[in-house]
Amino acid sequence: MNQKVVVAGGGIGGLACALALSRAGVGVDLLEQAAAFGEVGAGLQLGPNAVRVLEAWGLSGALRACAAFPESLQVRDAHNAASLGRLRLGAASRARYGAPYATIHRADLHGLLLEAVQRESRIRLHLDTRLAGYEEAADGLRVTCERDAVYEADALVGADGLWSRVRIGLLGNRPARVSGHLAYRGMVAANELPDVMREPVVTAWLGPRLHVVHYPVRRGEWFNVVAVVEGLLGRGHGGPPGSDPQSWSHEARQADLLRALGPVCPDLRAMLDRVGEWKLWALNDRSPVAGPGEHARGRVALLGDAAHPLRPYLAQGAAMAIEDAWTLGRLAGAAQGPIDWATLFARYAQTRWQRNARVQARSQRNGTIFHASGALRLARNAAMAVLGESLMDNPWLYSGPPDPLAA
Repeated sequence: MNQKVVVAGGGIGGLACALALSRAGVGVDLLEQAAAFGEVGAGLQLGPNAVRVLEAWGLSGALRACAAFPESLQVRDAHNAASLGRLRLGAASRARYGAPYATIHRADLHGLLLEAVQRESRIRLHLDTRLAGYEEAADGLRVTCERDAVYEADALVGADGLWSRVRIGLLGNRPARVSGHLAYRGMVAANELPDVMREPVVTAWLGPRLHVVHYPVRRGEWFNVVAVVEGLLGRGHGGPPGSDPQSWSHEARQADLLRALGPVCPDLRAMLDRVGEWKLWALNDRSPVAGPGEHARGRVALLGDAAHPLRPYLAQGAAMAIEDAWTLGRLAGAAQGPIDWATLFARYAQTRWQRNARVQARSQRNGTIFHASGALRLARNAAMAVLGESLMDNPWLYSGPPDPLAA
C-alpha cells in the first residue's frame, strides 16, 4: 500500500491517529505547530473503552508504568460530605468490560503515544509546522503550511483541536460555544495527604453550580484535582473566555476559586488547600455533531476536539479521540488494494457521529445534574440512593468502541 495521509495536530488525538494509520500500513506526515512535542494540563480519566484500544495497540505495559487504576468512583456532597453513591471499578471493571478504568496525567498519556509513534517507520514528524490551508483534487490533496512548507497526500485528518484550521476549511468558521464554566486544575503529592485521602479512588464532590473531582495519577504518587465553577473570566485573565485561542490556560488564584466555591466541607477544603499551584481553563465546546457530514467530507476527516469537543462531565474527551483513531485504523487495515479515502472517511463518519453526539449531549446533561440546586438536586440525590451503581455505570459507553467492520 503506497498511501500517505497528513495528520494535523500532535496532541493525543493526532498521535493516536498517526499510530493507528501506520499500523494499518499507511504513511503519515504528522504536523505539529509547536516547536517541541508536549502536552499541557493535568490529569484525565480513561474508561475501559479507551483502555481497551491502548491494550489492542500493545501499550498495556507503558500504561501500567505511569497510570493509576482506581478501585471505585465515589460521589459526595461538597457541603456536608454525605455519600451520594459509589461505582466499583478495578477488578469489577475488568470483569464487566474486559479492561480496567485508568487515571493518568495527560503528559504521560501523550508521552507513551509519542514513544509508540517514534518507533513507527511510516510516520514522519514535523515540528514547528502549522497548517495554513489545503486544496482537494480528484486524486489527492495539497496541504500548505506557514513558512511555505507543502505536503502532497491522499487524505487529510484534522486532529488540531477546538480551534481547528482543518475544520474551518471543511465546515466554515463557526465560533465555538462559550459554556460559562471555568475549570481550575492542580496537583497534590500523595505523600502530603493523610492516609485516608490517598485511597485509590475517584472522588466527585457535587454542589450547586460547582463540582470538584480528584483522583490518583502517576502510579498513585500524585492526585489530580479539578474544580469546575460557573462564571466568566474577569479582568487580569486576558479577556473573555475563548477570545485568545492561543492562551486558553491562565494562571489562577486559590482565593478566587474558594470565593467561587463558597463554604465546602472540611474534607474537600483539606484537599484544595494542599494544591500548590492552580491553572485555569475556560470551558468551550460545540453543539453535538448533527450528522456524518460534520465528521468527514471527501478526502478530509475530523477527529477528537476538532469534530466533537466535549465538556468534561463524562470524562471522555481523550477517550473519544482514541476511539476515532482506532476506527480509522481499523477501516484502513481492512482495505484491499489502494484506499478510496472518500469512501473510507464516509464509513468512518457514519460509524462515529452518533456515538460522539451522544457523548457530547450526555456530557452537557451531566453538567446540569452535577451542578443542580433546589428540587433537581434533591431528585438527583434520591435517584442515586435508590438506583446506586446502575445509575452511575455506562455500559453503552464502556463496552465500546463499536467495530466499523461489524456494521
